[in-house]
Parts: sequence; structure tokens; C-alpha cells
Amino acid sequence: MQKIKKKITWKNVLVVAVAVVLVFSLISMVAVKLIYDNQFPRYERHDETITAGLRYDDYAEKYPRSLLQFKSGNNNLQGYLYGESSQQGLVIVSHGIGGGADTYLPQIFYFLDQGWQVFAYDATGSFDSEGKSTRGFPQSLLDLKAALDYIDTNSQLSKLDKVLFGHSWGGYAVAAVLGDDYAISGVVSVAAPDTAMGIVLEQARHMMGMFADIQYPFLWMYQRMLFGKAADISAIDAINSADVPILIIHGTEDEMVSYTGSAIIARMDQITNENVRSIAVSEAGRNGHNSLFRSQAAIAYIDEVNKNYRQLYDLHEQNIPYDIDQAFYKTLDRSLAQDLNQELMGQINQFFLDCTN
Repeated sequence: MQKIKKKITWKNVLVVAVAVVLVFSLISMVAVKLIYDNQFPRYERHDETITAGLRYDDYAEKYPRSLLQFKSGNNNLQGYLYGESSQQGLVIVSHGIGGGADTYLPQIFYFLDQGWQVFAYDATGSFDSEGKSTRGFPQSLLDLKAALDYIDTNSQLSKLDKVLFGHSWGGYAVAAVLGDDYAISGVVSVAAPDTAMGIVLEQARHMMGMFADIQYPFLWMYQRMLFGKAADISAIDAINSADVPILIIHGTEDEMVSYTGSAIIARMDQITNENVRSIAVSEAGRNGHNSLFRSQAAIAYIDEVNKNYRQLYDLHEQNIPYDIDQAFYKTLDRSLAQDLNQELMGQINQFFLDCTN
């Protein structure tokens, strides 16, 4: 009788253990889906009356553009073509998460001033493109491939030398796309991670601590369900599969894509492509994720604006009325706030020229 009881006891333990694992797995999958989807929502155009970015309407006469659309999956993406008379080459701009093509107007205008054509677009779920959400990190790669497919079928654009410029989400895409068979002359990847899973896990650790590592299998599974094999593409593997010249740029104090963590630049020792070089930006005020391109004048001005805005914020007890907020931003010098680091942009431009000459 004792042996029978022992068998029943162990059987019960096994049943309970399996049930616990199943319940934990179910709860984990639901939690992962909710958290993951929340990190990749749809991003509408920013309210230009309460932001300090450049407004295209202010520059439309100097920098005219043509609007175009192309498909990425089931969604129509909004594209923008500038400088159509130039034959120097085509710079394709892939933007970061949370923004759109117009977020990078300072860089776009710079490239135009240097004689390039520029092709930019709003990614899935961003600004004027379709999509209920931005879906996930691998989506940037899928959208860039759709853009390149469109360019390759355009009789005028397909003749031009193509160089890629991407930041963050877009920085990953412009590096990872080298694993595909596109005619690319050069790539500048800024503040980018090596893999989608690497940056997702890094962000999850910021939210959940080491509990995120327990959720790793479920994060991987959910991302794989969304994107298939594209979820596992490594930018470094793609870089190593090509002999295309690549410039990797990263801030040493990047708060979004850790310089010593998920970043491509953290794995330079794994890169075998001899045409790759890197720039580590360590200067205070421009060594973060979004501050890389700021001139010294912009840094000083933004510091002044932030101090004044903080006073306004405290004055209204953390709830600034909309009309007062608008009035504050109306006084800003947007061109100064978005003034570019000419030295860094000059290095990027020269890199592109070297790639296409």
C-alpha cells in the first residue's frame, strides 16, 4: 500500500508541475504580447505647434519634393523624393522608431545641399503611412526592402548609385538589408543594434529587470510568430556577407541602444568585412541616442530652452495649458535647435562620396 501511495503522490506532483508550467507559459505569452505590442504602437505626426522640429512647409519652396506610395506587406507607405534633377547619387533615409521621414529633415536638407537626391519614407504605422502599429523591430527591415524594391522598378531611380542612411530602428535596417541582393554602394548606420531580439531583450530588462531573461523564450517565440525568419536576422552577419563599405556611428552614452550592450559597435571584433569603420561619439551633449547630430550652438540653445521650459512647467504645476505651450514653442528658433554637427555630417558626406566615386 505504501508503494501505491508513493506512485500516486509522484504522479500528482507531475500533474501539478505540468499544470503550473502550462499556466505560467500561457500567462507569459499573454503578458509578452501585451508588453511587446505596447512598445510598438502607431505613431502619428507630431503636433508641430508644441515641438521644436523643423516644419517642411517652412522649407517647401527651397526643397520641393514629390510624393509617392509603395506597398510593404498589406500597407501603403508614404514616400518622399527630393532633388530629382541631381545625378550624383541617391541617399535613402530610414528613420527611427517614434518618428517619420520628416523627423530627419535637417539631415535630408544637408544631403540635398551636397548635391544628392534623397528618398525618404514613413515606415509602417508611422506618420502618413498605413498600419495600425509599427509591429516590431524587424518591421524596419521589411519596409526598407519594400522601398528598395520600389526604387529598383523605377526607371530613373534604379540608374543611380544608392547609399543608405539609417538611425536606430532604421540604422538596424540599413545594415541588416546587406544580407539581401541589392546594389548598395555604401551604408551609414547610426545608433543601431545588432539584432531585433537583442534590443527587445535589452529594453525588457530596463522594464522588468532580470525577470526579462525568464521571459526570453516567449519574447523570441512571439517575435518569430510576427516576422518569421526576419526576426532572427543579425546586422553583423549581413555586414559580413557583403563587401559594401559601412560606417558605424554610436554615442558612448546612448540611453536607448547600449554602446556596450546590444549595439553593433559593441561587436566590432565580430566583423570580418574589411570595408567597415566606426566612429564613437564621446563628446558630452552629443553622445546620446538622439543628440549625436547636434552642433555646439544647438546644444547650448537646447539647454537654455529646457531651463526656461522647466520654469514654465513648475509655474503651472506640471500641467501647462495648451495655448501657453503653443505660445512658448512659437518663440523658438527651430533652425538653431536643429542645427547639425557639420564635422560629423561632413564625414558622412565624404564617406558617401568615396563609396560612389
